[in-house]
Amino acid sequence: MKITVETFVKAPIAKVWSAYTTPEDIKQWNAASDDWHTTSSSVDLRDGGAFSSRMEAKDGSFGFDFAGTYTRIMPHQSIEYSFGDRSGLVEFLPGENGVTVRSTFDAESTHSEDMQRQGWQAILDNFARHVEAKR
Repeated sequence: MKITVETFVKAPIAKVWSAYTTPEDIKQWNAASDDWHTTSSSVDLRDGGAFSSRMEAKDGSFGFDFAGTYTRIMPHQSIEYSFGDRSGLVEFLPGENGVTVRSTFDAESTHSEDMQRQGWQAILDNFARHVEAKR
């Protein structure tokens, strides 16, 4: 099953793309709640390149690596990737006053669809706030 979430970012596409693909930016926005954070991030933004973000609970109780391989990069348009046996697609859709960022991914079986949707949506909402605050 695929899940799709999206957000609108009031910023130019170049700024949105950069914030989505730069490790220092990723560490600032990549968390679903205030009690989590991303402690490290690496990006090799090319077809076949690897990515990894270390996500941890701030109290140190749990952490995991969200990691995979980019399968198709279309600058300022889309990022396709695989992570484990799942895949994802991030689309960047420029509009009149900003960019819609849409993320579609294969759901996993451990957590409910609703929980996954809420978590990924929260991360995208953090992303939008981060980019808009950088002005």
